[in-house]
Amino acid sequence: MSLEVRPLTGAALARALPGVAALRIAVFRDWPYLYDGDPAYEERYLQSYRDSPDAILVGAFEGERLVGASTGTPLADHAADFATPFAAAGMDLGGIFYCAESVLLPGYRGQGVGHRFFDLREAHARALGFDRCCFCAVLRPEDHPARPADYQSLDPFWRARGYRPLPGVLAHFSWKDLGQAEESRKPLQFWIRDL
Repeated sequence: MSLEVRPLTGAALARALPGVAALRIAVFRDWPYLYDGDPAYEERYLQSYRDSPDAILVGAFEGERLVGASTGTPLADHAADFATPFAAAGMDLGGIFYCAESVLLPGYRGQGVGHRFFDLREAHARALGFDRCCFCAVLRPEDHPARPADYQSLDPFWRARGYRPLPGVLAHFSWKDLGQAEESRKPLQFWIRDL
């Protein structure tokens, strides 16, 4: 069966969010996130997409099954922890659309879905009048003991799409890594591109 990638907004977006939570927990277990998933956190985090009238969810479906998802919302509508570093750098939040997670089950990768995720979110942002898109990526030390020997960074993919890292524009978030008893803070690097 072939994959269908389509944008969802409003009520359709809200109905898909439990599936997004399950995908985030499954996919973010892998490097570099190492996220020990928490359904209660997912419910709170995804609320911002229900609340934002300009939010988008791009879903990858095999039949009716959600196998991948990517979200986006105006940066000003997202968590203050994301917006604060931009404001501190003197950047106008009003023109920036935040492309949040892109999660896709491993068996569906390598079919161009990642590009479709970005294409549809960027088109949505342009249609709303935004002139820039951003996202953030988890930073982990190169010598981290859980880093897979065959890990390939997504930096070349992001650069090919026109994104560049914003030096010094970082957010810090806490979550519990797999095998850890307590949460720890991790830095996330913001990347941005003009639309």
